[in-house]
Amino acid sequence: MGAASAGYPFGVTSHCYGKIGAFSHKVQLFGANVEFPRTNLYPSSASSISSKEIVTQICSLPDSGEFFPEEVSTPILDSVENPMHLKNLSLKELKQLSDEIRLELSSIMLKTRKSFKASLAVTELTIAIHHVFHAPVDKILWDAVEQTYAHKILTGRRALIHTMQRNGLSGSTSHPESEYDPFGAGHGCNSVSAGLGMAIARDLKGKRERIVTVISNGTTMAGQVYEAMGNAGYFDSNMVVILNDSRHSLHPKIEEGPKTSISALSSTLSKLQSSKSFRKFREVAKDVTKRIGMHELAAKVDEYARGMVGPLGATLFEELGLYYIGPVDGHNIEDLICVLQQVASLNSMGPVLVHVITEENRGVENNPKLEGAYKQQEGLSSSDDLASRMHRRTYSDCFVEALVTEAEQDKDIVTVHAGMHMEASFELFRDRFPDKFFDVGMAEQHAVTFSAGLSRGGLKPFCIIPSAFLQRAYDQVVHDVDRQRIPVRFAITSAGLVGSDGPMQCGAFDITFMSCLPNMIVMAPSNEDELANMVATAARIEDRPVCFRYPRGAIVGMDHSICSGMPIEIGKGKVLAEGKDVALLGYGSMVQNCLKARSLLSKLGIEVTVADARFCKPLDIKLLRQLCENHSFLITVEEGSIGGFGSHVAQFFALDGQLDGKIKWRPIVLPDNYIEHASPSEQLAIAGLTGHHIAATALSLLGRNREALHLMC
Repeated sequence: MGAASAGYPFGVTSHCYGKIGAFSHKVQLFGANVEFPRTNLYPSSASSISSKEIVTQICSLPDSGEFFPEEVSTPILDSVENPMHLKNLSLKELKQLSDEIRLELSSIMLKTRKSFKASLAVTELTIAIHHVFHAPVDKILWDAVEQTYAHKILTGRRALIHTMQRNGLSGSTSHPESEYDPFGAGHGCNSVSAGLGMAIARDLKGKRERIVTVISNGTTMAGQVYEAMGNAGYFDSNMVVILNDSRHSLHPKIEEGPKTSISALSSTLSKLQSSKSFRKFREVAKDVTKRIGMHELAAKVDEYARGMVGPLGATLFEELGLYYIGPVDGHNIEDLICVLQQVASLNSMGPVLVHVITEENRGVENNPKLEGAYKQQEGLSSSDDLASRMHRRTYSDCFVEALVTEAEQDKDIVTVHAGMHMEASFELFRDRFPDKFFDVGMAEQHAVTFSAGLSRGGLKPFCIIPSAFLQRAYDQVVHDVDRQRIPVRFAITSAGLVGSDGPMQCGAFDITFMSCLPNMIVMAPSNEDELANMVATAARIEDRPVCFRYPRGAIVGMDHSICSGMPIEIGKGKVLAEGKDVALLGYGSMVQNCLKARSLLSKLGIEVTVADARFCKPLDIKLLRQLCENHSFLITVEEGSIGGFGSHVAQFFALDGQLDGKIKWRPIVLPDNYIEHASPSEQLAIAGLTGHHIAATALSLLGRNREALHLMC
């Protein structure tokens, strides 16, 4: 990646002449030396796909030739090495570029098995943003990772875009990866806050770069977005917030209702709202009314008038202090460029929200190549969804089946789901109990306290949140649930390493931050049967909160019977296999890797005990003492960060005097760093959590270091 040093263009003028067919774009750069990165962007990977893409040992995707029988021709895209090359393209060429990017993304879909639908929806918007603004000097921030792939292609990363699955580009925006990514996209809702911080820093330093943030429907479910907008309105600092409205809703009934329409009138009004003359007129009017003491009345009249011409909900953003423009057709490059140019040309505009309407399946209907790729990826959002489509049962499948079994017996059981995407597995419960399933989207804080309220109302809520998303609701877990000892049952999904989703959705920390809470019961299943048992156990706990975690992906066994469980004793682990030389105490999914290590060590004549801890809190003290009494060597294994299960074991051992005796103990946990995206098996190897790593640790404890090294070769 080439380096770039840039001063800001202190004078920037843009002109939009009626129709943009003969578009003229004038840029003046004063006192600035700009060096743009150059990258080889003519990869064969952009147009060639292996004949068969292996998904599992027994399943493969259809031959990509069915969708792309010939090499994809992208002459305009081939000429774009960085965003500066968009400046002189005509409207016709920009439209062709959008078609080429869609073909490129659809081709990559088949190879990476990642869903690019959101990026397909914002193709024209991405082009318009980079055509009008001057990244990397101007800062462009994205809320949703799924929307950034066209952005990556246009900012010098086309040659590597297919490597996002593993050992390549980051799945999200990443500042270390590219200067065009000023801030990393997290789980959504962070771009407005970060953008406002950059805008304030710019003002204090006397700089003039533009700040542009792109948010989506999903991120508007999170409270941080509104906190940031309200603060932006208060500070009145110049920044542009673009709402990409793909017309999604959490509730099908709402999606069937009336939607914001795009018409010639709304297009004209959007251009009028964004025009410099109209904004200046409003500012002059405000100044006059302030002088004559009629400012509040005039503000109300202005708000009422704009509410009449704007769509339903537009005044919400006005109340927060953002100047609303829209709706704008997100697939009309001419309108997008004209509106964004007008917004960019205003020197003292304050925060502006541009409402853009997009469609994820835009351009698919009449293009058989796009349609084939789109159908292949329909509904694909994670490896869990892919596995279920390939008829491999996942932990989520078993969890939902067990929960349905419990709900059929107990009418008080309800579920609350939060997070970025809902797995297809949960549709079983929603279809069976539509009035007892609440999907709140990316509103994890609300989900936790909402669950606490349901519990106080006499119901038995199961609050289902992915591990990485539960982090955002920790304050509510502490004060609204644990401190009040309210029986909320947390089902923590996607726990541990998550393969191609990398560190952004890695569930590394939940064992640590849940087990330190005084009233929380913390457990983890070693397989699908134990998961069903823990669902049954949680349903019967009524005096305190409880949580259990389970990993993403396929189950251990091949039994396809419906999962149903039996309650287990709180704080009770179990021994799975007995030996006299070394004891392996696994927590959660790592029990399976302990069994693999036992198999490897048995071939070397080493007898190993394998125990399933089941509970991190309360610990099975009797089991721990038994393992220490019967063995000289003990290893604890967990797929979690430092401070989790192993730390609780260490605390007990220290206080119980076990470390004063003969026992030699070693903890194996996730390393103290973020593990980048790769296949699940590769991530486990990097983390040192495979059966071979566990066996090698045991051999080292026994003083058989040469055999340990040989095992890892």
